[in-house]
Parts: sequence; C-alpha cells; structure tokens
Amino acid sequence: MSATAAPGARRPGPLTGAGTLLRHALRRDRIVLPVWVLVIAVMVVSGPGSLGALYGTAAERASFAESVTANGSLRAMYGPAFGDSVGALTAMRLGVFAALFAGIMSLMLVVRHTRDEEESGRQELVSALVVGRRAPLTAALSTAAVANGALTLLVVAGLWGEGPAGALALGLAIGGSGMVFATVAAVAAQLTESGRLARGLAVGVLGAAFVLRAAGDAGTADGSSVLTWLSPLGWAENLRSFGGERWWVLLLLLAAVLVQTGAAYALAERRDIGMSFLPGRPGPAAGRLGGTGALAWRLHRGNLLGWGAGFLLSGVALGGVVSSADDLVGTNERTRDLIERMGGTTAIGEAFLGTMAGLLGLIAGVYVAAAVLRLHGEEVSGRVEPLLAAPVGRVRWAAGHLAVAFGGGALLLLLGGLGLALGHGRDPGQALAAALVQLPAVWVIGGLATLLTCASPRLAVLSWAVAGGAVLLGWIGPALKVPRAVLNLSPYEHLAKLPGEELRWTPVLLLTLLALALVAAGLTALRRRDLVPS
Repeated sequence: MSATAAPGARRPGPLTGAGTLLRHALRRDRIVLPVWVLVIAVMVVSGPGSLGALYGTAAERASFAESVTANGSLRAMYGPAFGDSVGALTAMRLGVFAALFAGIMSLMLVVRHTRDEEESGRQELVSALVVGRRAPLTAALSTAAVANGALTLLVVAGLWGEGPAGALALGLAIGGSGMVFATVAAVAAQLTESGRLARGLAVGVLGAAFVLRAAGDAGTADGSSVLTWLSPLGWAENLRSFGGERWWVLLLLLAAVLVQTGAAYALAERRDIGMSFLPGRPGPAAGRLGGTGALAWRLHRGNLLGWGAGFLLSGVALGGVVSSADDLVGTNERTRDLIERMGGTTAIGEAFLGTMAGLLGLIAGVYVAAAVLRLHGEEVSGRVEPLLAAPVGRVRWAAGHLAVAFGGGALLLLLGGLGLALGHGRDPGQALAAALVQLPAVWVIGGLATLLTCASPRLAVLSWAVAGGAVLLGWIGPALKVPRAVLNLSPYEHLAKLPGEELRWTPVLLLTLLALALVAAGLTALRRRDLVPS
C-alpha cells in the first residue's frame, strides 16, 4: 500500500512516476527486449528474400498460392493466401507466426513488470514512494507498446520495397496483435495471485486464439469463418496485407486493446497490492511438496502441460501438411532443393517430415531455456533463501528445476512426435524418431542456459539470445544460404535429419556429454557465488 501523505503535501496523481518506472523497465529489459524484437523482425523481413529466391516467377508464385488455398492443412498452419505477390506470400507464410510471437513477447513483458513485481515485494516498496496507483500498470503497458512499436517500424521499413501499403498493414497487424495480448496479460495479472498463473492464463488465451484461427482457416479458403473472426490472430490475417488491405479491421484490434486496458485499470483500482480476484488454493506443506523435486514439479507443471498440449496439436497440424508436401512443392526446383537440404533426403515426403520435426526441436529448445530461467526468477524473488535455510543445498534445489526442465524437453518432443504420427497417418516410428533425435541439441541449449543462469544473474537473460539464435539459424539460415561455418554454431546442425538420413550415434553422444558438462559447470558456479540479495 502507498505511504500516507504528510499533512499539506500534494497527493500524487494516478500516473505520477510512470515515466520513471518505464525507464527502469526498459533498462531492465535492455537485452531481452531487443532480442525479442530483432528475432521477430528478422524472421519477417527475410521472407521476401527467401520466398523470392524459391518462387522467382509469377507463375511459380501463383502455383504456390493456389496450392495453399486448396489445402486445408496448409491453411490451418499458415492462413489463406490473399495474393501471389512476394509481399502477399510473405504475409501469408509469416504473418500469423509473427503475430503469435509478438503476443508471447508482449504478455511476458507485462506480467514481468506487474504481477512478478508484486510477487517479489518490490512493487510494495515502489508504491511507498511518490508513485501514482496506475503508474506501474501504465509503465508495463508502455514497455510493451515500445517493443511493439519498434517491431512495427522494423517490419514496415524492411518490407517497404514490396509495397508501402502492404508493409504498413502487416507491421500494424503484428504490432497490434502484440498489444492485444499485452492487455490480455494486464487483465490476467489482476485476476491471479502469481506471475506463473498470470502467464499461464494469458498463454491459454493466446493458444485458444491460434486454435480458433487454425480451425476456421481449415474450413474456409478466404478467412471468412466465424471461428477465424473470433480470434485476434484472425483479425490480423484478415487485414489482408499486400492483398487489398482492409484498414477497418485495425479498429477491431484497437477496440480490443482499449476495452482490455480499461478492464485492467478497473480491476487494479479494486484490489490491494499482492491480492488477486482469483485466490490460489493453499497447497500441502508435506507429501507432494516434501522434496525439492516435488516443489519444482508443482511450480513448472502448469506451464509444461500447456506447452505439451500445444506441441501435440502442432504436431497433428504439421503432420497433416506432410501429406501435402508434393502438392506444396509442385515442380519448383528451388523449393524442392531447400526442403531436401533441410530434411536430408531427396524423398520429398521424408524430407518434409524431418523439416517439421526440426521445427518442433527448435521450439522445444526455447521451452527448456525458459524453464531453466525459472531458477533466476526464484532467486531474485527471494523465495530461495527460506529453502536453503533448511537442510537443502544449492545443487539439490537447482537439480529439481533442471530435472523438470530437461525432462520436460523430452516430453515435448515425444508429444510432438506423436502428433506428427497422428497427423501424417503413416509409420509412427519415423515421426517419433525424427522428433526425439533433436533431444541432445535441445539439452545443449538448456545446458548453455544453465551455465549462464548459474554463473551470474546478469548473464541469465542471454539464455534468450542462445535459444533465439538457434531458432534463427535453423529456420531462416538455410533459406538465406548462410555459410556452413555459421550454421554449424547450432547444435541441431550436427544431428542426423531423420527419417531421410541414417542415424549417427556419435554426435548424439557428444552433444549429450556436452550438455552434461555445461550443467555441471553451471552447478559448480552456483555453489561458488553469492545469491542475489532479496
């Protein structure tokens, strides 16, 4: 609660201190925020170059757009094509994913600077100063607005040559989607009692939006399904960037942002700091929470279950696309060559399956890095000190979180492989092997995150750069023909691309040993340094 003002003192306005809190938030996120923005922007602006190289003629682009429009599985993954220009194909292939990632970035930022601050106790200290009641939430939303504004400008600048109107529409669609889910997170932060629950609720809304859009696009070829219009991601798609822009759709995004912002402020006015409208259920002090491993599982399980459901559903959708690989490629030799290089075989169906499994592996690495970073969150929140005051060592505490993080990576790949098998409808062993062979590389990403997080709290944020760099190299690198020496920086490049290639056990064993060595080095560093004071 705010401190009582001295007699005769001027009472601070509701937004007093918001600018200072915004500058503090931007300083705290000076590494992770640019990484998020640059990864998403590079993913989008590299689209014209890679698609232009693959579909160099108008006939090839028209054939590709027609194949997507005619295939429900492809529409469910990418969305419909509203044109056959390079810009329209870029918007179709990358627009939905960019809006999805912008939503994840935004909700993480808002929860970090609202509910996480309250949970750690820092917000109560800040509120004891001359700070308005609405300032913390305003600063958090302004941080998300800065990130999405920068992302919008980069996308518009990068795609300007494809058409100013289309570039502006796509940039606003991506940035607007990010702000919609930033305000979703602002509401979730008022409703729940912890940052973990707020992130889970916001991610659940984002996942539901993606599923609604995918289901709607699978059934209609022009984005006109009611299910598509129920999803903010469907609104971004129906803005029709580079395909006869519908500028009025921006009003839907704006209305959602305004309504949800108003709701978040109204809820914030009606609760005390640290309180919530959905109080948590008290948990047991023994039994299931009798050990550090059980506690770690309790803290991670909601997040892991959400990711697991997403991997299973994504695997089903991607597996359905595998069956359409020949139709998608057609007679385009450049596309065939790219898929063969990414999939490791000239059999286009097997190559496409390997490529989709590789995509799941890249995303699993992001999960493991995020789960390892929970160590940092527990440390800076001050919740570790009471645990270590009991007969619990640092390594034992950290090992519980790492076991869930690394085991969770294996579970996600298993579920993704099962989804691929279900969607593909053929040999399930091939799909499972193609997914699980990515596990050593996923563990190396987790090992690097462990070393950075345990070596120094200031280095923990670089874990996002490691995971994001691997995604960029694996997803965009082959299309841009990045030199092999650069691609080899990613651990994924050293593994066999199943089912097209023969399994090589040596890289599997070496990468696993490397991951173990990185974890051991991280735990050693954790034992030798001081914890962050609470």
